[in-house]
Amino acid sequence: MAERTSKAQQASTSRTHESTRQLKEDLHHLTQTIEELVSATADDSRSNIKELRARAEQRLQDTRARLEARGERAYHDARDSVTQQADACDRYVHDNPWTSIGIGAAVGVVVGMLIGRR
Repeated sequence: MAERTSKAQQASTSRTHESTRQLKEDLHHLTQTIEELVSATADDSRSNIKELRARAEQRLQDTRARLEARGERAYHDARDSVTQQADACDRYVHDNPWTSIGIGAAVGVVVGMLIGRR
């Protein structure tokens, strides 16, 4: 049961990481485009362009602030989740010391056999 949960968590983490990476790339490109637009229209003196430029700058600042807040929240959620999982592992080892020693020894034997075959 714990293995299924762990695999599901790993798959979810992998999907979240990929989604986050893609979102960062998209937002980076969007930010660059808006910044280029703002720079390109800086010399234009028409009031309509000035108003649009000011609105674009404000939206860009608002979006950045929201994304930074979401990023911080995601970071803290991930950190809390890892901390909880580490605590659960620690509790298991303390509650079942001989089982943990046996698992560690078995893993050591398997790794030793694999290394010895090379």
